[in-house]
Amino acid sequence: MNLLLFSAVDRVAPDLIELRGRRLQHLLHVHRAVAGDRLRAGEVGGLMGDAEVLRVDGLSATLRVNLHEPPPAKLPVTLVVALPRPKMLRRILRNAAEFGVRDLYLLNSYRVEKSFWQSPVLEEECMHRYLLQGLEQCRDTRPPVVHCRRRFKPWVEDELPALCAGRTALLAHPGSPSRCPAEFDGETLLVVGPEGGFIPYEVDKLREAGCTAVSLGARLLRVENAVTSLLGRLL
Repeated sequence: MNLLLFSAVDRVAPDLIELRGRRLQHLLHVHRAVAGDRLRAGEVGGLMGDAEVLRVDGLSATLRVNLHEPPPAKLPVTLVVALPRPKMLRRILRNAAEFGVRDLYLLNSYRVEKSFWQSPVLEEECMHRYLLQGLEQCRDTRPPVVHCRRRFKPWVEDELPALCAGRTALLAHPGSPSRCPAEFDGETLLVVGPEGGFIPYEVDKLREAGCTAVSLGARLLRVENAVTSLLGRLL
């Protein structure tokens, strides 16, 4: 935890917060915090700064916060990922937050198993928890906005063209002869398919909406590795 995150429900006074549960255990067993220690802190969706430990024991911790810094700028990327299996989705949520992705779309496709949409990981509270873990790692306070799209064709036809407008829209597709651009700093839409890639029909629909197919080379990567590699290359 490189940034101690808190929200309005943790405030007990305008400049005081009280922590319990996972964050308290982290203070006790990782930071080994005692009264007088200072930690990097931030309010979810708000400013960052520092927090002074006033009191800490096995039940709770009270800290005085002083917030005065804006969070880092978001990456100008809208990330679209065909919904992966739950275990991989957890990692992608954390990675998207760490990289500073602004919007994350979870999309259905032919190769996405129907059972994936029933996963508890897709519950708002659960997704928020994994996004916060990514923010704690990278020292940011603003999580990506997550959008779930369970119907491929209506989304591609009705929403995607507007998302592509004014952006460089890239479709990561195995076998494409075009390499993904590097160190690109413009507004970008990045679409990553399921394991094995989108089927030809889906590729055609994505191209019709304005996406350009690119790849990272001859090797086929797991979805989570493809996402981090592509975001790192664009950075």
